[in-house]
This record gives sequence, C-alpha cells and structure tokens, in this order.
Amino acid sequence: MEGVIIKSTGSSYSVRLRDGEVVKARLPGKFKLENKKISNPIAVGDKVELLPEADNFVIELIVPRKNYIVRKSPKNKYTAHMIAANIDQAILIASYKRPRTSLGFIDRFFVTLEAFRIPGYLLINKSDLYLKEDQVGLEGIINLYESIGYQTKMTSLLQGIPNEVHAWLRAKTTLLSGHSGSGKSTLINLLQSNANQQIGKISDFANKGVHTTTFAEMFSLDVDTNVIDTPGIKELGLAEIKGKELSHYFPEMRELIGQCKYNNCLHLDEPSCAVRQAVKSNNIALSRFESYLSMMQENDNRR
Repeated sequence: MEGVIIKSTGSSYSVRLRDGEVVKARLPGKFKLENKKISNPIAVGDKVELLPEADNFVIELIVPRKNYIVRKSPKNKYTAHMIAANIDQAILIASYKRPRTSLGFIDRFFVTLEAFRIPGYLLINKSDLYLKEDQVGLEGIINLYESIGYQTKMTSLLQGIPNEVHAWLRAKTTLLSGHSGSGKSTLINLLQSNANQQIGKISDFANKGVHTTTFAEMFSLDVDTNVIDTPGIKELGLAEIKGKELSHYFPEMRELIGQCKYNNCLHLDEPSCAVRQAVKSNNIALSRFESYLSMMQENDNRR
C-alpha cells in the first residue's frame, strides 16, 4: 500500500492512502538512518510504502524524494532537521510588527529555498496593525524582494485570503513557514474550516509569538492542492550549505558570477570583486549583503 506522510509526531506517523483514508503507521525497529547528519528519518510529504500488521501499519520503504527542506537542528549544530519533503513551493508568512520578522530571517529562508531549488513567496501579514509611519519601511521591503524575483503580497488575514494567495496555492503542495504568531495557523483555518489549528497570542513582554503548532502537518484542500503547516521558527540555521557556494543562492549575486577578478572569489576582501562593487553602487541591497556576511561567518564558525 502506498501513501503520503501527513503528520509526524516523532514516534508515530499519520499516512494518507491513495483513496483518502488516513491510517497510523510506525517505523520498524531495524530501520536505519542512512544520512547520519539528518536527525529525523521521515518528514511530512514523504511518500511511503506500507505493510499491514495486527492493528497498525509498518513503513517498509521511503520512496526517493524529489526534494526536501532542512534547517539546522536547534539541539545539535552539527545535524539538520528535515522540515518537509516533496514540496512544490514555500510561502514565508512575515509581519512587520507583533512579532517583527527581520530581513535576515527572510534572507535565510529564501537562501534555504534556493539551495533546494524550491520557489518561494513572501506574504506580509497584519496590515491592519501598520501605521502611516510604517509605510516607507514596508514599501522598501516589498520593492526589495520583488526586484530580486520573489512575489510579495501584504494583507491582513483577519479580513480573508487575497486572490493572489489562492492563485499561489492552486494545484501545488506548499510549505508554510514563519515565526510563531505570524499567521500560519490563521491561514490554515481559513483554507480548511475543520483544521482547528490553535492560534496563539503575542507575548507583550517579548513581542514574540507563542508556539501553538507542535508538529508539521499536511492539509489537503482538494485532490491537487496541499498545504503544510509547520511549527513556528525563532531562528533559521542554515544546513547543508557550504560557504563557497552561498552566493549562488542570492539571485542578484548569482547574476555576477564570473565577473569577479578571481574565480573562487568569496566577496569578502578580494580585489576587483563585482559583488562588492554592486553593493557600493546600490545594485545589490546592503541588507542582503549583510545577511550574506552573517551567513558566511556562521559557516566559518560551524566549520
């Protein structure tokens, strides 16, 4: 029997079969983790083959993945945690206030997607909270990411789902990500009324969201459309990305590959660097270059 993992609690798995039935399954005790640098063997979105047993199913085989997305494990900096597998695209739900999503976090999210060749979108939620003095900053963020090639939309999910977002989701399997309190669960509940995803409050002390989603879970909106809700992420540590290839995952830097004086230029302090020159001439945003430098430093520290 074949199915897809729609929820993983770490010890058991919910699997949706081809006919739509959802069953519980477990991994056999002999199952080995082939990639020792990944902390979890199976993720939501994985396609599996099952064998029936007395009152359950056992996972016999994981079908080879077309892609997956990982983050650095918060418990062990030398291992990665797989967030989801076999996704078509991802949407980062961000907010300018309560909680504020930093540009560095947005950049890390898109770099992770670029590394795994997964298209990404940016949805800025909570427009009902923003004042006139916020508009310049918001327009700057929207213009920045749209100029790089990422479709961006600002909205208030309290007023419903924009038509653009419905179009983004149609006939795709989409990963939803963002800080706790940004609006992921609100969007899921609007898309599927019986999802009953718990919505958390924002901490007044820290101005951050409180975790409400504990495990990743896939919701089927129709036969071709799925969304994966994920636990809120405070920090997105990069995994499986080497420093020498990092600039390839910044589209605006990738366009300049081959124009630096040295083929192995890391765009740090090498002479005649096309990337640093583009930053000086405002053809690459300073915030993006600062994110690049931060990720390079993290890579050096990890190494």
